[in-house]
Amino acid sequence: MLILQGVTYTHPNRDILFSDINLVVNKQDKIALIGNNGAGKSTLLKILAGVLHPASGIIKSEVQPYYVPQLFGQYNDHTVAQALGVADKIIALREILAGNVTDVHMTTLDDDWTIEERCEEAFAYWQLHDIDLMQPMRMLSGGQKTKIFLAGITIHQPELVLLDEPSNHLDIRARRLLYDYVSSTGHALVIVSHDRTLLNLLDTVCELSKRGITVYGGNYEFYAEQKMIAGEALSQDVKSKEKELRKARDTERESMERQQKLDARGKKKQEKAGLPTISMNTLRNNAEKSTSRMKGVHAEKVGNISDELNELRKELPDMDKMKMDFDNSSLHKGKILVTAKEINFSYGSKLLWEEPLNFQIVSGERIVVKGPNGSGKTTLIRMLLGELVPQQGTIGRAIVKTVYIDQDYSLIDNSRSVYEQAAQYNKTGLQEHEIKTRLNRFLFTREYWDKPCIALSGGEKMRLMLCSLTIGNQAPDIIMLDEPTNNLDIQNIEILTAAVNEYQGTLIVISHDEYFLGEINIVREIELS
Repeated sequence: MLILQGVTYTHPNRDILFSDINLVVNKQDKIALIGNNGAGKSTLLKILAGVLHPASGIIKSEVQPYYVPQLFGQYNDHTVAQALGVADKIIALREILAGNVTDVHMTTLDDDWTIEERCEEAFAYWQLHDIDLMQPMRMLSGGQKTKIFLAGITIHQPELVLLDEPSNHLDIRARRLLYDYVSSTGHALVIVSHDRTLLNLLDTVCELSKRGITVYGGNYEFYAEQKMIAGEALSQDVKSKEKELRKARDTERESMERQQKLDARGKKKQEKAGLPTISMNTLRNNAEKSTSRMKGVHAEKVGNISDELNELRKELPDMDKMKMDFDNSSLHKGKILVTAKEINFSYGSKLLWEEPLNFQIVSGERIVVKGPNGSGKTTLIRMLLGELVPQQGTIGRAIVKTVYIDQDYSLIDNSRSVYEQAAQYNKTGLQEHEIKTRLNRFLFTREYWDKPCIALSGGEKMRLMLCSLTIGNQAPDIIMLDEPTNNLDIQNIEILTAAVNEYQGTLIVISHDEYFLGEINIVREIELS
């Protein structure tokens, strides 16, 4: 159906993003395309879609793929019908039905008499109520735009569908519609996503890295198991190589000590024998050359083993380096932090919630705030932070330290460098080298220290945020996370998960990512209707 052979893509500045990529997509294949941020997943998907062209390589396609992009800003000046590629047919159909039957309209319609009906059916399935085909795309939310393009699958009925982070802006109800489609469809699929619930519905995982594409014949859980097995084998290889290096260094030391003793013993014998000075010098030079050769042989062996060890260590995951290391001494389990009584809020005349909210938040709890898009989740968070006052009811808050981390990581000051951002949180008098040591631990090496924060990816900003909190040392009483996984790849989601699970304070999360919620041990829900 679609074949890539030896595909290479270069950036406009001629840097190579990936090279010699080979991929085969057959009928009814359901492929997950995964990889770390910057690996080129979205670029490769655009090449499959024909939106971008490779620098070299061969692309063979028997079908016209249907592509759902991750970002939709380029469609803001389009109508919904134009974005879906059906505007001309819809206009032609309406003109014909109004009695304006021309050859141009008939040719444009191309006997597609059910086009408007299919649009209505697709919109109904994706719960796009009150959306008009001639409505501007700029008036729609991110979730509505995603659902518009997903509806296009039903409208166009393609044989191959390419989806780039399709669940990013969807609430839980819309995600479940997406999961149902993926599970039941006979279309071939290639999906870029960090949504592990979605990835588990696919039967092949293709991992894109600097080494090319590695194919795993199973869903994400199978892939994760294989990676874990490979990781354990790699750890054993590292331990074995470390043992080999210690042994080589011991052998080198013992050999040199033994040679030094032999040289000293030989020198005494020569002195006792009363050999001429010229003979003594010759023997000494020979001994030094022999020692030098031996030293060189051992140094080369130790160097080779050390190089092999460093290469192996580069393959190890970075997770274990990143520890929050909070001082949790001021956290008190069971303390009442928030009491909300009959609270409600409105934008205009209509109240957000049908029933006023009543709840308490106790120190140490792990809570998710749930509800469809537009149900007021972020508004509730802002009330908990004290930024908004409820228009009905009351909220009582204990005086506590709260950290709010939104999906754009707004706590990061984009005008600062990476080092300046980290130093801003230095309340305990750490020396400069200690701050840089912490940055190194969170994968911000020397070349990052002077880099402006505005140039960082979502995953890098998340790691810098965690590092900054670690430098601050004292654990906040409450951490609030607003859609924390939206802009992260799987590796950075796992880093965030590990950090959150190490935190002992109160956690309040807005997220539609049910897999993530399960991994961070959420025990309570506040449901908004």
